[in-house]
Amino acid sequence: MITNLYLIRHGEAYSNVEPIMGGMRGDRGLTERGIAQVEALARRLAQGEIAADVLYASTLPRARMTAERVAEALNLPIHWDDDLQELRPGEADGLHIDEARARFPQMSLFFKEYFTPIAPGGESWASFQFRASAALERLVTRHHGKTIVAVCHGGIVEVSFLFMLGLGPQARGRNAFHMCNTAITHWRQVTSRDGRTEWQLIAHNDCWHLRDLESAQSHA
Repeated sequence: MITNLYLIRHGEAYSNVEPIMGGMRGDRGLTERGIAQVEALARRLAQGEIAADVLYASTLPRARMTAERVAEALNLPIHWDDDLQELRPGEADGLHIDEARARFPQMSLFFKEYFTPIAPGGESWASFQFRASAALERLVTRHHGKTIVAVCHGGIVEVSFLFMLGLGPQARGRNAFHMCNTAITHWRQVTSRDGRTEWQLIAHNDCWHLRDLESAQSHA
């Protein structure tokens, strides 16, 4: 039995470039460049490369805008899932990152003290990893043997590596998993006849659909 999980990062968002702590309050959606990236992604997906059975998406605006176009390309309804949101910044939501760091000094310890919230009312890395891992586990259990697409965030994709490899929160302090906006990460779960399962990483940071777009922008 094979289960395929495709994690797609959202297009470039205003919160990425400003940069703003982009929770529900600070997320103003996609930039013009982000919209162009999503269009390139949609053209690729419309060619039938991914035979998806089900589509999930984060409820943050930048992911919503991306998922709506992905849904059209895949001809699937969207199942909105709050647990696929990026790390929740609490009181830092909507602040410029420099202001947030000045107001909440604990942010400098975020990847050292894994149980310290990024800001009051926000998540720690450990609590975020637990939430995101549980969401991924729920998807692959609910749709075992199917092909799942989830439009989400860089943090969710990073957690997928820790989840699949069985690593704790301390691993994030030593590693980072870079990905472009709209990049595709493809995990495959294979179940043998004796019931043993293993995760295989098929692709990460797959963004070849942006080649022409990035080339055109670099010469503009």
